[in-house]
Amino acid sequence: MASTSVSRTLPVSPERVWQLIGGFGSLPDWLPYILSSTLEEGGRRRRLANPEGDSIVEQLVAFNEEERYYSYAILEAPFPVTDYISTLRVHAVAGAPGTSEVQWSGRFVPTDAAEDEAVALFTGIYSDGLEALSQAVS
Repeated sequence: MASTSVSRTLPVSPERVWQLIGGFGSLPDWLPYILSSTLEEGGRRRRLANPEGDSIVEQLVAFNEEERYYSYAILEAPFPVTDYISTLRVHAVAGAPGTSEVQWSGRFVPTDAAEDEAVALFTGIYSDGLEALSQAVS
């Protein structure tokens, strides 16, 4: 099993960041790669569309409003991996009021790619996503 994690410190309160990213259907609000998100199964599944017209289906597996994180599994996607689980988390930064750290991490089994290629793919997705988030909250 491979894994990767990317984090970014933002000069914005954790509450404000979570307000933007904490909804399971909120990816299009801050992530340009995702054009739409349709919630299904009472909000526990999301069907995403990207600019290439691909459909990505993800299942919510954990959600904690108080600790500001959620985890999800990919059920269908054009990615060369299986058994994908990811967590998006917002932390307060000790000693820095009004500052947050956002961490996006995932673990997966590469199928049609070498492990380093799959890790690089998701590291890039997470890095680009957190850059977009930084711009969205500025």
